[in-house]
Amino acid sequence: MDDGCGSDDYLFMGQALEHARQAAAHGEVPVGALLVGKDGHVIASGGNSCIASCDPTGHAEIYVLRAAGQILANYRFPGTTMYVTLEPCAMCATAMVQARVARVVFGAFDPKTGGLESVYKIGTDGRLNHSFQVKGGVMEFECSVILKDFFRRRRKGMK
Repeated sequence: MDDGCGSDDYLFMGQALEHARQAAAHGEVPVGALLVGKDGHVIASGGNSCIASCDPTGHAEIYVLRAAGQILANYRFPGTTMYVTLEPCAMCATAMVQARVARVVFGAFDPKTGGLESVYKIGTDGRLNHSFQVKGGVMEFECSVILKDFFRRRRKGMK
């Protein structure tokens, strides 16, 4: 697996985007995520499900962490990389600290609630008991467009 922003990052972000599209098709905010092991295999993947599950913690990242825990029979995921189409919020970023994720790659920046770079620096500020590498802006345009289109359609439907 690439350590920089190489072809693997784009490949996996493309897969996360597919999960975002699936979430949008179900009326969810289009965010997709996947957790990839050291060996480059996808451990778990999914999209937002807050509305369908009536769960405010139903973010794509939380779903993926929960699924990975069941698959790996563990609550810690050292050496893994989380790919997510939108910069994780503080809740999701903190969950990734607890899970000991090694690296987080995200697409679109979230200037209102971003937990990794835009608003907070969870995972890289050195104040917590675990830190991880962060790479933002991978396929940023594609990840931003799906969100903008979703909210544009939603606003039109409400008027």
